[in-house]
Amino acid sequence: MIRVLIADDQDLIRVGLRALVESEDDLAVAGEAADGVAVVELARRVRPDVVLMDVRMPGVDGIEATRRIVADPELAGTRVVVLTTFELDEYVFDALRHGASGFLTKDTRPAELLRAIRLVAEGEALLSPSVTRRVVREFATRPARVPRPHPRLGTLTDREREVVGLVGEGLSNGEIAERLVLSPATARTHVSRAMVKLGARDRAQLVVFAYQSGLVGS
Repeated sequence: MIRVLIADDQDLIRVGLRALVESEDDLAVAGEAADGVAVVELARRVRPDVVLMDVRMPGVDGIEATRRIVADPELAGTRVVVLTTFELDEYVFDALRHGASGFLTKDTRPAELLRAIRLVAEGEALLSPSVTRRVVREFATRPARVPRPHPRLGTLTDREREVVGLVGEGLSNGEIAERLVLSPATARTHVSRAMVKLGARDRAQLVVFAYQSGLVGS
């Protein structure tokens, strides 16, 4: 059973998400919260598998709440999916940087949201390619962006650096394989090795490392 914590300051959104989650046999609602402080406290009590996190909440926002949850060693098994109203919400990248395992827009179809919960619970990162590419391009073109290379960047092979850059652009393993003329299995292996070398907890964090190290578009 995958236990889901719902965090949103709008009652109607929480009711809708609860109904959707409870309609599935393998999912259960672990609790609900309407602000950032409450969701962090509740997460520490109920230890959910996945948190559906709204960005704009009163008091502590969803970004800071995500940071606190990810930083808590007792919540190492909890994954956060950020729900945003706009695809190009400037907070999305901050959410990923602070440890969110992915993001979805609130107009995502119910079936896709349920799939996202299951993927993230299994340790995968949820990075919708179309949304990710638009967000990463937005940040990639900002002149104030100063690369901060990951301290273990030098442990990557040239191919692994190339692959991490493509992950940062939002490409799937299959798309990376096609771009580099590799087999999908080889692309997946390069991604996995890069994650291990860089200490990335999931693919979403690999995207962040790619940005911070200046590998996107390089």
